[in-house]
Amino acid sequence: MKFDYREALKKIPVNPGVYQYWDEAGELIYIGKAKNLRNRVGSYFNKDNYRINSKTRVLVSKIANITFTIVDSEIDAWLLENSLIKKHQPRYNVLLKDDKTYPWIVIKNETFPRIYWTRNIIKDGSKYFGPYASISMMHTILGLIKEIYPLRTCNLPLSQSNIAAGKFKVCLEYQIGNCKGPCQAYQSEEDYNNNITNIYDILNGKTGQVVRSVKSQLDIASSELNFELAHKLKRQYDLLEKYQSKSTIVNSSISDVDVFSIASDEKLAFVNFLKVMNGSVIQTQTLELKKRLEETDEELLSIAITEFRTRFNSNSKEIIIPFELELEDPLLKFTVPKMGEKKKLLELSQKNVIFFRRDKMEQYEKLNPEVRTDRLLNLMMKDLRLNQLPRHIECFDNSNFQGNYPVSAIVVFKDARPSKKDYRHFNVKTVEGPNDFATMEEAVYRRYKRMLEEETPLPQLVIIDGGKGQLSAALKSLKLLGIDKQLTVIGIAKRLEELFFPGDQYPLYLDKKSETLKIIQQLRDEAHRFGITFHRLKRDKGTLVTELYDIPGIGKTTAEKLLVRFKSVVKIREASKEELLTVLNLKQTKSLLSYFDDGSSIDLSTSADDEKDLSN
Repeated sequence: MKFDYREALKKIPVNPGVYQYWDEAGELIYIGKAKNLRNRVGSYFNKDNYRINSKTRVLVSKIANITFTIVDSEIDAWLLENSLIKKHQPRYNVLLKDDKTYPWIVIKNETFPRIYWTRNIIKDGSKYFGPYASISMMHTILGLIKEIYPLRTCNLPLSQSNIAAGKFKVCLEYQIGNCKGPCQAYQSEEDYNNNITNIYDILNGKTGQVVRSVKSQLDIASSELNFELAHKLKRQYDLLEKYQSKSTIVNSSISDVDVFSIASDEKLAFVNFLKVMNGSVIQTQTLELKKRLEETDEELLSIAITEFRTRFNSNSKEIIIPFELELEDPLLKFTVPKMGEKKKLLELSQKNVIFFRRDKMEQYEKLNPEVRTDRLLNLMMKDLRLNQLPRHIECFDNSNFQGNYPVSAIVVFKDARPSKKDYRHFNVKTVEGPNDFATMEEAVYRRYKRMLEEETPLPQLVIIDGGKGQLSAALKSLKLLGIDKQLTVIGIAKRLEELFFPGDQYPLYLDKKSETLKIIQQLRDEAHRFGITFHRLKRDKGTLVTELYDIPGIGKTTAEKLLVRFKSVVKIREASKEELLTVLNLKQTKSLLSYFDDGSSIDLSTSADDEKDLSN
């Protein structure tokens, strides 16, 4: 079966992430990164892309399946791609055999710690930050730190005894202001370490506390009129404000852990697994579980953990999970992180499992539309506090023009889809002038009085386009008919999308992305469209016929003929004499043209041939 890349692209998101290409034998043949997954993958299949070389065409011809992992940023995609390529070494990827591809920033474990970049991680108690996919970003960060906090760059053994013995002298770095001279006790160890603490926070992305501290010092210096110090602090403050910390996906302190997250519904559950080794994600996969006996998330996650660890032969001693499990193993540590790097890893896993679940459900619902219908109806019943599924919904809307040509429209949705054969219009009979409440009251009464007389099943939900006033008017008619307890009626106000229920003082607000709200908005918009179309037709017809009645020689029958032939007053104005003569006689034509143009620019004379033709 030929691979359908168009269907595959529909499932791929526009998020940053890593994509994997697989061949027919299930072998991973290529791993790539992207800022926009859908656009990047789609570019491989673009026939107009002449930049694709022959080797890439061969790769594309072998693709039988595409999988992907979404991440938070393009930097994260670079890092994940790097670690996955090292792990799997796909045939069409450049092999990355060097484990030290990306650099790290290190705070050395020593007295008066140095800060520099390295590709070698030595487990000597030093703090490592990274890896940095962008070398320029790393140097920018180091430059910022150097400018804000002057630190030593020498490798002298600055012990307190050596400093006290006067073994060292300040160098050029001190003279030009890049170092405060701790080698000669010009800077205390306490002051130096305070700077290291701030740098540690900056490298961890926790700039807020550092910014607040500098701002506080700046305010004090300004109040004390210490302008030199205030200027220096102001520069630090501005640099910190502009600085955006690196995006982290991993941390060197996380050496060997398994990460799990779960998303489930009534029938299915999905569990995502991330394998982290030496500070890098080297494996990611999502598993689908079908429920049999209404298993809990705790039970399902326990099953998935065992399956994944067996499948990938994992011996990690620590497992990161989203909630506590009743599992006891003296050799394992279960962690439910609340903050920090482990929390970020859990959030990454959760983001992927949620997306995977949504994609699978969309595929399933396309093949089984009734599943989507039942899910939507159950969701609406829950969101709107109904006591039965709203399989039959009706929505009312009114239209008028300065009180003239008032009409009401009703649209019907059955099983969450429009049922256009059941749409209805109402010419308002009992209301004079612009009275929207009375118009709504009449339309609702006439609609359900007829349904009762014809013994037609009533809807479960009635939606009124309007606020409390329109809702009260509709409820008045339902009470008069004695059916106000047999169905639910709500009003929707356009401005803030407020939902009003009878008897409730405060409106209900649904999430703007709620599928329930989207269906209600679709009903409201469809009722407005259907009603306004009928209203405009009635208004145009009424306006045109009334105006034509004022023309001498044009009666009701003739006016209707003109309406059928030319459709609108604009087209009648623009019609030529010859076109008008296809409907009117010569006298009527002269009268109509004179009415519209005062006869000033129209040649109404006729030739003998014209008269002859007319007589025929």
